[in-house]
Amino acid sequence: MAKIGFIGLGNMGLPMAGNLVKKGHEVRGFDLVAANVEKAAARGVNTAASAADAAKDVEVVVTMLPAGKDTLAVWGGGMLGAAANGTLIIDSSTIDVASARAAHELAADARMPSLDAPVSGGVGGAEAATLTFMCGGAKDAFDKAKPILEAMGRRVVHCGEAGAGQAAKICNNMMLGISMIGVCEAFVLAEKLGLSHQALFEVASSSSGQCWSLTNYCPVPGPVPNAPSNNGYKAGFASALMLKDLKLAQEAAAAAGATTPLGAAAAQLFGLHNAWGEGRTDFSGIIHLIRGKHVWTAPAVQEEFGVDAKWGASHVFGLLLRH
Repeated sequence: MAKIGFIGLGNMGLPMAGNLVKKGHEVRGFDLVAANVEKAAARGVNTAASAADAAKDVEVVVTMLPAGKDTLAVWGGGMLGAAANGTLIIDSSTIDVASARAAHELAADARMPSLDAPVSGGVGGAEAATLTFMCGGAKDAFDKAKPILEAMGRRVVHCGEAGAGQAAKICNNMMLGISMIGVCEAFVLAEKLGLSHQALFEVASSSSGQCWSLTNYCPVPGPVPNAPSNNGYKAGFASALMLKDLKLAQEAAAAAGATTPLGAAAAQLFGLHNAWGEGRTDFSGIIHLIRGKHVWTAPAVQEEFGVDAKWGASHVFGLLLRH
């Protein structure tokens, strides 16, 4: 069993660190939020006084942080200096590809192997240890990390060299955001045509319209009992996080010269959903925006997008797509 430092004990990092403990690893964790550290201690995680302290005398350090700037600040702010020579550094944050590659360079300068290893599966997957890890970095670093990651997930994939894990994550989540909007549009159209939710689900889930957004996170209550739609759209994967990932995808597309018109439209629509005040709800709740129920009356929406409260959904969506 390994000695592991874990930095970032939020909604995802907390259960991930707890699952490492369950598998018999010795984990020392740190988070800027004291309450998160207390919750981690209740799961058997030893408390560290700082990020640097979490990295001392361990074989592996895992970071799970909000953004690229945070990863670079932690890695370059004393953590790497505190770690022993040869410590494996894994970043499971979802960040931009450029920051991921910059983090790898910091680790290389410190002569430490590193991986960018973002995850898919949400909080539920983190709790159940069924996450998918998408890994970028040298093959020897991946081989060393795989047993650690398998303690927190069900599938661990080596996607390529530095930054490839982040590239896979943002491409995957761009597909997810687009598909969820498509599923929501289909259910709203079905409602207008008098077709029941269950009838559409039974047809589409076994036909060419089948996709993960439909069969796992169906955006209407009923057909999928464990979907957030049956729990008041309490976030399994928050709309704010989907917007973050879609923005990362658009930044990457602009840098790479890739054309992603549906990704751009999805980013606009999730931006509108967040401005409406739904950032903390599940991303499948965007079906309410697609229905157009009084979305435009929210002052934040009117200010950010320049829309008028008298406009209907079709008018506003058309405006967004033209931009």
